[in-house]
Amino acid sequence: MIVHLVDGTYELYRQHFGQLGRHTDEHENAGVIGVLSSTLQLIENGATHIGVATDHVIESFRNDLWPGYKTSEGMEPEILRQIPVLEDALTAMGVTVWAMTEFEADDALASAVRVACEDRTVHQVRILTPDKDLGQCVSGRRVVQVDRKNDVVVDEKAVQTKFGVGPGSIIDYLALVGDSADGFPGLSGWGAKSASTVLAKYGNLMSIPADHVQWASDGVKVRSAEKLAATLRDHRADAELFRILATLVDTVNVGAVADWKWMGPRAEFAALTASWGVAKLGERAASLR
Repeated sequence: MIVHLVDGTYELYRQHFGQLGRHTDEHENAGVIGVLSSTLQLIENGATHIGVATDHVIESFRNDLWPGYKTSEGMEPEILRQIPVLEDALTAMGVTVWAMTEFEADDALASAVRVACEDRTVHQVRILTPDKDLGQCVSGRRVVQVDRKNDVVVDEKAVQTKFGVGPGSIIDYLALVGDSADGFPGLSGWGAKSASTVLAKYGNLMSIPADHVQWASDGVKVRSAEKLAATLRDHRADAELFRILATLVDTVNVGAVADWKWMGPRAEFAALTASWGVAKLGERAASLR
């Protein structure tokens, strides 16, 4: 069995600002309609167990930890308005939806990965998002990310190639370089090259020696080593906090894999799609039951 886990917030962005979003005469819920269509495409291609995670509320517990963490301020109002519409529409289509309030959509996805990996009937988990945060969940070829926009599958080897570190070091990598999408800056002077070089040797933030002389003794060659080591010493507390921010919670209640099986649309889905002028979408879903 293959489990498909969809980042609904990202997918809504992709659909709204993609082909559907380029036309000003499109339906006000064009992004939602696009997500419904792309989800049906998964089912048409053989997907049986699907879960979609959304950021019902953009703010999360992480905003209490770091004042600069991402919020709904500045987000496109058309996206914010469509999020609950998307959740209701997917539910009507019979798809499992995890609408996050205290946690983030990524936390639900990470939790679903854990649940799926504990199920011996699951031989692959496909996380449908290019978000680098989810790289920490990738494992061999059993758990992979799928960038649908660019038709790219990211397995453990691909994570290593892209970031210079494996999935187990992604949260440490983000703690050092920061994540502008989530609103935390990382440490000054630390970039992708220096972080990957140092972490390739030490694996995680806590194992990095405080003295750059030790780095040299261990064969770590990186520019401005003395300055980088000093920054890490002086701002280790910040780095450890950023590491917490980057670490996905995998204990969100997402049910069991069996709960995610698509059994067909609910009766109200046909009426909903008809009211939006896309009755063929309802007919398409019904034909796949």
